[in-house]
Amino acid sequence: MKRLSNFIRKLSLTQQLLAIVVFSLAFFLLFFFGILTINIDHFVDIQMFDLIHRSQDNVIYYYDRGFEGQDLYGPEDSNIVHIIYTKEGDIISNSPGGVDTDLLKQVAIQLDAIELESSIDYRYRNKSLYTITNIADKRASIVTIMSQNYQSEFKLLLLNNVINMILIIMGVVFMLLLVWVSYIIHPLNLIRDYINKIRRNEDAELSIDRQDEIGELGRVLVEMNDELKRQEKLKEEMIQNISHDLKTPIATIKSYGESIKDGVYPYETLEKSVDVIIEHADRLEKKVFNLLMLNRMDYMSYEEIDMSEEFELASVIEHVIVSSNQLRPDISIVLNGDRSRFTGSVEPWRVVVENLLDNALRYAKTEVIIETDNDFLSVYNDGSHIDEDRTNEIFKAYEKGEGGQFGLGLSIVNRVVTNYGYEVSVVNVGTEGVRFEIRKVI
Repeated sequence: MKRLSNFIRKLSLTQQLLAIVVFSLAFFLLFFFGILTINIDHFVDIQMFDLIHRSQDNVIYYYDRGFEGQDLYGPEDSNIVHIIYTKEGDIISNSPGGVDTDLLKQVAIQLDAIELESSIDYRYRNKSLYTITNIADKRASIVTIMSQNYQSEFKLLLLNNVINMILIIMGVVFMLLLVWVSYIIHPLNLIRDYINKIRRNEDAELSIDRQDEIGELGRVLVEMNDELKRQEKLKEEMIQNISHDLKTPIATIKSYGESIKDGVYPYETLEKSVDVIIEHADRLEKKVFNLLMLNRMDYMSYEEIDMSEEFELASVIEHVIVSSNQLRPDISIVLNGDRSRFTGSVEPWRVVVENLLDNALRYAKTEVIIETDNDFLSVYNDGSHIDEDRTNEIFKAYEKGEGGQFGLGLSIVNRVVTNYGYEVSVVNVGTEGVRFEIRKVI
């Protein structure tokens, strides 16, 4: 079974189509010869006896009206023999010598032994068919016999017609399937060429005018390529920004360190000069931490996360507020609510709060308001509104807003809350003000 499955996977769509048609044809032929032929003899007998009855009824009709000779039997047919037995012992037939003598003896015995009230059908030794009917008004009985050759010819004709019909139907189905597969293969080839060009970093265009799943796939691939290009551009800009931002603190630390080594204090005193080195080292540490945290959140997306752990977020927020007050001492930070149990580990959620609060302090004019409840957190600042067309973009990695640093903070927020089954959104409030909200996905 495994070998068959592997073999099928290696076949092209055209080869699979051909295999389906051949299998279907074989199935129908086996069905026809294996099952239908079991009942075909019975079907042929019914049709033959029906033909015998019609032919016999015509002879009885003409016999009642006194027809004789060829006029009595109608058009000559060597496969159907009519024999009329009268009560006086006379025998009238259109072909008395063309009937097996043993069959005639059996018919004579049946006529003597049976008082006919209606037509009776018989098969003689699984060969000839015959029907006996009483002609009451004429004091006679008629026996109509059909030869085996006529039955065989009818059966063969029936089989040939059915087989031809099946072959024609299968041919039409095959052509329709071939056209359908061609209709599918062409856009798939376009998609394959499009992907190969993207892989080789070549300019590629894809236009599939279809409204089905293949058309949707083509549109999604184009959108994905556009998004990848946008992300690549953002990454390049981010790397340039990081390189520029890292260059300054590294150069400062290096120059200050060399100056101190030479006994020169660049910033008045030794203590103040060392403080500058520590400040820039903290900036470097924060940037590296953000990059590592983003990478960690990506990794968590592909592993099983423990959803059984819970903690109280309000206490984490209080510690973050204490450490963040010095960033903007002129901004009022208010915390409302104390029922704030969240799912997940403390450290990732602390990073979420730090990034949201750092973002709020960067844009706030006078105040930041934080509200908490079970599985709900909102951070409001009274800064300027965010453009509506960017409210969904700011949570993407490397998407840096006006006055932002690396475009990683809100991306980390989005990754953390998503990993723990939450969602984050941003809304503009009133004439001025922005609120970030995190809530459990139901």
